[in-house]
Amino acid sequence: MPGRQDLPSTLQRSSDEAQRTWAKAHDSAVEEYGEGERAHRVAYGALKHTHEKVGDHWERKEKGRKGPSDPRSARPRQQGGRSGEGVDEQASKGHLYDLARRLDIGGRSRMSKSELLDAVRKANRSRTRASRSR
Repeated sequence: MPGRQDLPSTLQRSSDEAQRTWAKAHDSAVEEYGEGERAHRVAYGALKHTHEKVGDHWERKEKGRKGPSDPRSARPRQQGGRSGEGVDEQASKGHLYDLARRLDIGGRSRMSKSELLDAVRKANRSRTRASRSR
């Protein structure tokens, strides 16, 4: 497993399980493709099957919610598509509302599911940025 300082910052603030998942997939991808962006994409793809990004860290998905977080993770790179940025697009509106409440997103009770997805992504980016600047 890479040293803790070698992990991406969002994983340094995450559980040991999330760190192990990412590191194991990353090490395997490095053997297959070499060090670099592709190995990181593979590792994040593996992480998104069991974890979702909440604020500035990764948390285990709800029980029974395994699988890719976003359509882009589920298909080959050449097909493109928008990244879910670690937010589980397959999650229920209720789950997204709970995340929005935890992230203290205002106006969440009037938001549609797609608006909640966008608001959670934005809050995650903001918290990650703030954590990195400390």
